[in-house]
Order: sequence, then structure tokens, then C-alpha cells
Amino acid sequence: MALRITDLCVNCDVCEPACPNQAISQGEVIYVIDPARCTECVGHFDEPQCIVVCPVECIDLDPAQPESRDALLAKAIALAGGTLEHL
Repeated sequence: MALRITDLCVNCDVCEPACPNQAISQGEVIYVIDPARCTECVGHFDEPQCIVVCPVECIDLDPAQPESRDALLAKAIALAGGTLEHL
């Protein structure tokens, strides 16, 4: 599943640079996660870095974007241009 940022977001700016896929950007009111780019950090880290750094715990799974770990890994490889050297 892709992740989503809830309205508890305080716009602290720490999640955006933590994302290896540039999936996070400033929305109209709060930060938003692009589900087409979110891999939950699969292929990069053991856990989603946005969740790790979020001080208000406002990031959770988006039930509207169900994806398996294999699908997330395939997306990560595609976003990396077809290869993830560190895997």
C-alpha cells in the first residue's frame, strides 16, 4: 500500500527530504504523498523513512492504494530506471 499523510500534519518539512522516491510534496494545506511514487521505501530501507522521521505520527497506510511487497519492489525498480544497485 502507498502511504498517506493525515490532517494531523504540522508541515514540519522533515518527511519530504527523507523520501528516496520524491513521492512527498507540499500540497495546498499539508504535505501529500504521490501513490504512483510511494514504495513504502521497499528496495531502499527496512521501514518507511517518512514514518521514522515524522514527529507527530501523521503518516499511515492508504487503504485506497493496496499493493503487495512484490508490487512495491517492482515500482521501486521502475522508478530507479530498471535497477536497484544496493539490493
